[in-house]
Amino acid sequence: MSEQRTERPPVPEPLPHPVVDNHCHLDIGRDGEPWAVGEAIATAASVGVTRIVQIGCDLPGARWAVEAAAAHPELVAGVALHPNEAPRILERGGRAALEAAWDEIDLLAGAHDKVRAVGETGLDAFRTGEEGRAVQVESFRRHIDIARRRDRTLVIHDRDTHAEILEVLDAEGAPDRWVMHCFSGDADFARACLDRGAHLSFAGTVTFKNAEPLREALRIAPLDRILVETDAPYLTPSPHRGRTNASYLIPLTVRAMAAVRGEDLEVLCAAIDANTEVAFGGSWHPESANKS
Repeated sequence: MSEQRTERPPVPEPLPHPVVDNHCHLDIGRDGEPWAVGEAIATAASVGVTRIVQIGCDLPGARWAVEAAAAHPELVAGVALHPNEAPRILERGGRAALEAAWDEIDLLAGAHDKVRAVGETGLDAFRTGEEGRAVQVESFRRHIDIARRRDRTLVIHDRDTHAEILEVLDAEGAPDRWVMHCFSGDADFARACLDRGAHLSFAGTVTFKNAEPLREALRIAPLDRILVETDAPYLTPSPHRGRTNASYLIPLTVRAMAAVRGEDLEVLCAAIDANTEVAFGGSWHPESANKS
C-alpha cells in the first residue's frame, strides 16, 4: 500500500554516531500544522539526530527561532530575511520597513548566545525576477555585514545564482564561518566555495535520481567540510520524496552520502558532528547548552 502524502514516513534505522541537522524549519507546516517541537526533537534524537539548527526566514520566523533555541537545549538559531522576503517587505512597506527589518535582524543576531547564525540569506533567481535582484543583493550584503560584526556563521541560500553569490562574497569578504545551505552546484562550484572557506551542506536532494552533478560535488569535498541538513519540511530524501520532511529522516540522507563517497558510515557521522560544531562556532550539547 502506497504512503498517503499526509502520512509521515516511517522512522529509519538509527545512525551509529550522533549528527546535527544544520538547517531546519520547525515552525513551518507543509501538509497541515507543524509538528510539536518537543516531539520533533525527541523523534530525531531516537535515530541519532541529537541537535538541530533552527532557521528563521522572516521576522516572525527569526523571533520564533531565537525563542525556541532559548527554550530547547537541543537547538540553536539562525536569523535572517530570506532572499525572497526582502523584495516583499520593500513592496509592502517601502524602504523604511526594509531598513527596520534589517535592524531587527541585527538585534536578534546578538540577542542570545544560542543565536549562532545569520541566515538563510543569499540570492534566488527562481522566485524573484530581475525587478527584485538589486534589493536581494543589497540584503545579502547587509546580512554579510551583520554576520561579520556579530561573529555569527553566515548561512547562504543559492538558487540558480552560483556566480552571483561568489561575486558578492568576493566583494564583501566572507565571514570566518560560512555554510552553503542545501548545496546545489557541481564539483567545479564546490571547489570554488571550498577555496573560499565554505562548509558544504547536503540535503535530501543528494538522493534524487537526477542529482549526479551534486553527488560528484559530494565526492570531491574534503571530509572536514561536509555537513548534512533536512531543510524540513521540504526536500525529503528518497524513497519518500514529496512527503513532509523532518529531522528524524536525516539517516536516509547520511547513508546515501556514505555510499556515494565510499565512506564508513560511522566515520562520516562523526565527521559531520564535529564539522557542524566548527561551522557554527562551538558545541551546544543538550546537557550543557543552557549552562551559562
